[in-house]
Amino acid sequence: MTNRSGGDTTSDVRRLALEVLSRIERDGAYANLALRTALDRCDLDRRDRAFTTDLVYGTTRMRRACDYLIDRFLHDEIQPEVRTVLRLGAWQLAFGGVPPHAAVSTTVAVAPQRVRGLCNAVLRRVADEQLAGSPPWPSPAVALSCPDEIFDRMVADLGHDVAVAALEAMNRPAPAVVRADGYHQDRASQLVVEAVLTVGSEGSPGHGGERILDLCAAPGGKATALAASGARVVACDLRERRLGLVAENSRSLGSNLMLAVADGRVAPFRPDSFDRVLVDAPCSGLGVLRRRADARWQEGRYDEASIRELADLQLELARQAADLVAPGGVLAYSVCTLTEAETAGVDRRLRAAHPTLVPVPVGEPWRPHGDGGIGGMLLPQDLDSEGMAAFIYRVP
Repeated sequence: MTNRSGGDTTSDVRRLALEVLSRIERDGAYANLALRTALDRCDLDRRDRAFTTDLVYGTTRMRRACDYLIDRFLHDEIQPEVRTVLRLGAWQLAFGGVPPHAAVSTTVAVAPQRVRGLCNAVLRRVADEQLAGSPPWPSPAVALSCPDEIFDRMVADLGHDVAVAALEAMNRPAPAVVRADGYHQDRASQLVVEAVLTVGSEGSPGHGGERILDLCAAPGGKATALAASGARVVACDLRERRLGLVAENSRSLGSNLMLAVADGRVAPFRPDSFDRVLVDAPCSGLGVLRRRADARWQEGRYDEASIRELADLQLELARQAADLVAPGGVLAYSVCTLTEAETAGVDRRLRAAHPTLVPVPVGEPWRPHGDGGIGGMLLPQDLDSEGMAAFIYRVP
């Protein structure tokens, strides 16, 4: 990460970052929502807003690694709010490229008065250790700052080296990617839309006469991109509030979407109603840990029972969607996760339930994935994007 002088960065930036981090830790707030709310009510310039974002996301991602660095110099239990201050300082010293003096002094300045001496002493020890050379990490999961269950699952499903590279990529800030219409959308999500419109299609995919259903549409990035092709798009989602996000994005982009609040497992559409159906299903989100900085710390999110429950839901959605595709049409299944159970496992179960489905290879730049490489997977290190899996089928 580019070094920062720290000299002209005010205490307001650290104070704001500390406030957001405290909300995440104390209240279980989502990092992106808490940060957006905080930035909306401040008057920081663009540079300081970007630095605040780095502080919040970086400290949240690297929480476990930061705890290891500071715990080496603590002899007693500390209150959660003190640990949050120390994590903020440790991230700047070890991962943020902030000069030691600036990192220590500005962080101590926003600590509660009663613990400033402690924070100063601990952060100076961390700074000295970093200057002398980073300490050896006790395990790869600590070095990569993720729970053991995430590391173990990704190694089991992807192999050690690929899993480590994916986690390393997701510890770096996500690049900003903007579509031609101005909408911010990750490259992997854009490639899903391209696959829906072009894979397994002859002629002119996405022409004005096509009917396309986005079965789990919120917040609407894929639905609006599908509509831009000229097709007639129905955007469906379970919750009215989330469908409101689709409507908001549709209005801002001038998209012509039809909206439906419905449970995708019992979608209120006639069989064979659509030429193409996209099931961008709810998932564990292991491919988007860089953007969802707090997700890796949500207890129970990645255990065996939770993954199995999600895979069952995904299968229900995909099976319903298959019945909605007209003969000769296309069914697309995608998830922003990397687990075997939610990707190749769902594909395997779907084809067993619907043996007439004809898998269509996704093609480059996707990595072949699943039985016989019929699906595709994008890992975060491939395109510096989110991690994503996709399977495309033609319905006879």
